[in-house]
Amino acid sequence: METSTLSREERRSRSRPKRPFLHRPPVVAAIFLLPFLVLFGIFRVWAVGYAVVLSFQDIEGVGVSDWTGFDNYRRLLSDSTFFLALRNTALYTLGTLLILIPLPFVLAAVLRSKLVARPVMFRSVFFLPVLTSLVVVGVIFSLLLTTHGLLNSFLGLFGLPQQGWLETRHLAIPAMIIMATWRWTGINIIYFTTGLSNIPNELYESASVDGAGALRKFWYLSVPLSKPIILFVTILTIFGGFQLFVEPLILWGTGGGPGQGGLSVVMHLYRTAFTSFQLGYASAIGVVLALMIIVLSLVVLKLFGFFKKD
Repeated sequence: METSTLSREERRSRSRPKRPFLHRPPVVAAIFLLPFLVLFGIFRVWAVGYAVVLSFQDIEGVGVSDWTGFDNYRRLLSDSTFFLALRNTALYTLGTLLILIPLPFVLAAVLRSKLVARPVMFRSVFFLPVLTSLVVVGVIFSLLLTTHGLLNSFLGLFGLPQQGWLETRHLAIPAMIIMATWRWTGINIIYFTTGLSNIPNELYESASVDGAGALRKFWYLSVPLSKPIILFVTILTIFGGFQLFVEPLILWGTGGGPGQGGLSVVMHLYRTAFTSFQLGYASAIGVVLALMIIVLSLVVLKLFGFFKKD
């Protein structure tokens, strides 16, 4: 009986029409992945590898290069402009970490609570700057940060003196942090809202039964249970901070701002590569910057306990 059943299954299988080669699931998956893999290989893997190779060369013109070993890296150690740009970038990254992590997290918690009547509308308003074009951003902050701009008018309401946000060296970093806060608070609110939505409401209800207030529930439930999303946003903020380029470009062009106060490492790299045409030295800057981002990200992952075994 079993033999006859198997025979029928085999006959049915043999009589079934064969699926065309291009319709087979592994082939379909490979076809859909192929464009991404090709572009990733060209613009990521090959580009990074080629940049590392260029960092060991002195390039003069198209196709003219000399192998110089670690000379570009030795030059980097004595480049005062690079260290100024690194200082500015580190201060900017620290400022954005201190603002763009706690502020959006608190706003996300408030918008998720019952204190706000129309949370979706407020989330949309906060998210709109992310969709704003860079030209519009430049116009807005040119009006906002000039000596007679809206920000100084607001400070004047409290009797504070006018500040030269775009003309003073030590105010260049705060000006860029203000712009970054305006642009990226909304997207971080979305990230944190997603993390907070994954916390079961039963935990909040149990805490309420035990007499916990809103602040205690926020500190002892929302913060620790949102640790993965806080880590994610922290890493993204570090990436964004060390890749600082758009903000100083919008405010001051490629000049680096007053007294080079707005010069970032990426801006220094850009000027070295496309103004001075020192592609080998610019590649060395890029390699060092990438290594710093990797090391800093590993330190943050370590601090958050990412490598601990459960």
